[in-house]
Amino acid sequence: MLKQRIITAIVLLLILLPALFYSESGPFCAIALFLIAAGAWEWARLNGYQAATSISCGLACAGLCGSLWSLGALDQAMPQLWRIVGALWVLLGALVLRGGVAAWSGHHRLTRLIAGIVALGLAWLAVAQAKVIGTNFLLSVLVLVWVADIGAYFAGRAFGGRLIRQKLAAGISPGKSWEGVLGGMAGVLIVGFIWRWADAVLMVPVPSFYTQLGLNGAWFLFVALVFMAAMSVVGDLFESLVKRSAGVKDSSGLLPGHGGVLDRIDALLPALPLAMMLYSIQ
Repeated sequence: MLKQRIITAIVLLLILLPALFYSESGPFCAIALFLIAAGAWEWARLNGYQAATSISCGLACAGLCGSLWSLGALDQAMPQLWRIVGALWVLLGALVLRGGVAAWSGHHRLTRLIAGIVALGLAWLAVAQAKVIGTNFLLSVLVLVWVADIGAYFAGRAFGGRLIRQKLAAGISPGKSWEGVLGGMAGVLIVGFIWRWADAVLMVPVPSFYTQLGLNGAWFLFVALVFMAAMSVVGDLFESLVKRSAGVKDSSGLLPGHGGVLDRIDALLPALPLAMMLYSIQ
């Protein structure tokens, strides 16, 4: 399993990194579109749809993203859209997690299907716009989510349940702890302030997400980073809830050793639109 996991990670990096650091945004946006379409296929399967319908959902999501691309949406400032999407993620995310697995299963599956495809399409638009802004900006957002996840893992392993007895979401993901959440937030704060300092020292031409947030003051940067780390957890828990409702461990087997695409991008689904929302606050 570990060998398979490492091989898959290496292959993904060999595909993603050249596109990420390429000066033009096209290759990266195309790869991201393919992954999001695969995520839509997984989403349909998780909500009980058969193979033909699931494939159609993947193609529909790809068509939605492709249409936005062809219409020039990647280069358009959309502050109102990102504020609405951000507010919906905060409000609906809280309601869904509060309701738990039973409440989620009670929603009509067509409603769940449409909501997921829209969320995936908006996540693609957000990551594509972030790439258009600049590689340093996009990379800083991605690293924020990765650091939150890594910090939560190690803090949870070291302190989970020892300082705070109550589980984070026992009915959704019993292994997650409040100590893990706090550890992830601490890691994000450290990386964010160091990255902002490095931007200033190196005088990078395209500021990172952290430097953009810092334009509104250090206090805003602090609060925004804690908020982003928290919302990445919401994305993670949301996918765990959906998988628990479907009775599966992984969203698919597309990425050997890692599960499916949704298993890798779950925390990014809210984080990317919210990053664009915060970026629009100048």
